[in-house]
Amino acid sequence: MSTTTTETRGFQAEVKQLLKLMIHSLYSHREIFLRELISNASDACDKLRFAALAEPALIAEGGELDIRIDFDSASRTLTVTDSGIGLTREEAVEHLGTIAKSGTAEFFSRLTGDAQRDSQLIGQFGVGFYSSFIVAERVEVFSRKAGEPAASGVRWASEGTGEFTVETVERPERGTRVILHLKEDAAEFAEAFRLRQLVRTYSDHIAFPVLLRPDGGKGDYDRANQAQALWTRQKQDLTDEEYREFYRHVSHDPGDPLAWAHHRVEGRREYTTLLYLPSTAPFDLYNRDAPRGLKLYVRRVFILDDAEQFLPLYLRFVKGVVDSSDLPLNVSRELLQQDGEVEAIKSAIARRVLDMLTQLAQDEPEKYRSFWREFGAVLKEGLAEDPSNRERIAALLRFATTFSEGTEQDQSLADYVLRMKPGQKHIYFVAADGIEAARGSPQLEQLRAHGVEALLLTDRVDEWMVGQLGEYDGKQLKDAGKGSLGLEDLVPEGERKAAALSASALAPLWERVAGRLGGRVAGVRASERLADSPSCLVRDEHDLGPQLRRLLEAAGQKLPPSHAWLELNPSHALVQRLDKLADGQEFDDLAFLLHEQAILAEGGQLTDPAEFVRRVNRLIGTAAASPILMPDGK
Repeated sequence: MSTTTTETRGFQAEVKQLLKLMIHSLYSHREIFLRELISNASDACDKLRFAALAEPALIAEGGELDIRIDFDSASRTLTVTDSGIGLTREEAVEHLGTIAKSGTAEFFSRLTGDAQRDSQLIGQFGVGFYSSFIVAERVEVFSRKAGEPAASGVRWASEGTGEFTVETVERPERGTRVILHLKEDAAEFAEAFRLRQLVRTYSDHIAFPVLLRPDGGKGDYDRANQAQALWTRQKQDLTDEEYREFYRHVSHDPGDPLAWAHHRVEGRREYTTLLYLPSTAPFDLYNRDAPRGLKLYVRRVFILDDAEQFLPLYLRFVKGVVDSSDLPLNVSRELLQQDGEVEAIKSAIARRVLDMLTQLAQDEPEKYRSFWREFGAVLKEGLAEDPSNRERIAALLRFATTFSEGTEQDQSLADYVLRMKPGQKHIYFVAADGIEAARGSPQLEQLRAHGVEALLLTDRVDEWMVGQLGEYDGKQLKDAGKGSLGLEDLVPEGERKAAALSASALAPLWERVAGRLGGRVAGVRASERLADSPSCLVRDEHDLGPQLRRLLEAAGQKLPPSHAWLELNPSHALVQRLDKLADGQEFDDLAFLLHEQAILAEGGQLTDPAEFVRRVNRLIGTAAASPILMPDGK
């Protein structure tokens, strides 16, 4: 089909879903459409200014870079025009009819129908143009790519239902014009006062002039925004609300940031940073390949939208800008990766973010708890990725412990060290798949009995994380499920001697049980961990724990087989009964049962659940058939 003819095309299924959400679910937040259209126009101007560095003719052909707003209250139309990079016909079809982005399925799975949450996701995903249909019954887009002839303009139009039309038109001006034919109940958006209010509220920080006709087309344009890059202004001249609104622009998040830091560095390197901590995690936070990074400017000229070279991956949630006075205007992603100055700036920005988090934790602990809930698991990655800042990151970690209530991870390692018992050498922890499983782990029974606190680790990365950390404040982190607990200085001597005697007396039992279990275990021994339970599994000091093993196996790694020690509690009635049984079915059943319940206690899976059930039933049947002895022995 010739590109000069008019085509009618169907929207991609995902666009239809998004339009339905826009039109029916986001009515209460409908003013976001103007913020999104102005933001898109600003991006188009930024892109043209950058492209003109290599091809000055692109910007010479037209007027100044600006954004113009026109309206007609009588016909209920609102028009947003930019003099930016513009679109070809093919780009109009691609960008306005489809969503060709990685993470699309994840994006739609996170939509909830809640207007505030979903408007945040829509902004983050970069599909704000479709918010036009919240207020418009029909949208027209006229555009021409900079550098293309006037005859290659394009007109795109849709009523936001199932399809759109596109045609090639004559368009003398470069850039894009979006015309909204407003719904009857959206007539307020064709009034000068309302539009000026929205520009000042949402777009005052836009670095290009936003021009508004005061009377709908009869007078000259007035500037509706300050049109000065916010990060170039002095901190004392900026209000908190101006910082918040710039955050919404740079992050496409309609919420407020938790905190921000604005710094100008002068000397050997000259650059300015404005960094923000979001309040909520983006939908693609755990996709390490998703676009991330800061907006990069060189001497206030926009260069890159997601300059990941200035942020380590574990700080990928940080939003903001970096404006360098030293980098060349023609810098590319490839050059950034090879530039030693960029690496130095990256290190400084990482320290700045960690300092901001430290300050937040000290001064506003409630806000920091909110940050940790959203981003704590990602921050942990920094222990491996950023060894130079390991101590800073370690101080920011938060945990649930056996001394805290509920499931909140709100205790620092410094808190733990302050509460350590006299003579305690280690920071103890246990890893499990859930907080209740960790809190109830039999491996913690002796620690709890002697008032020793333990960290409860439940995130999949936690076992790997403590392996990276190793120690804190000179205290080694110690897995309560591995090796010796090292409780010699915490348990009274008399108690230690009594436990040793009990273990020695049952030494033949350990050999009998090990013989029956065979290769299922590394061996059987008396436990120094158990107080109430009859059995638990313990691994050697350098073996992988069960949580990390399951994580690696789920990722497809082939691991050698691992066999844990079965520890038995000499003082437990079941273990003492086992010692009195002769070899045979009941001895075997009880020995295997003690091993299997230890597997279940640490969250493992049995290789033969049906046999486990039969074993339990046999033991219950044996117990039921035994005579019940009264206290007097009759």
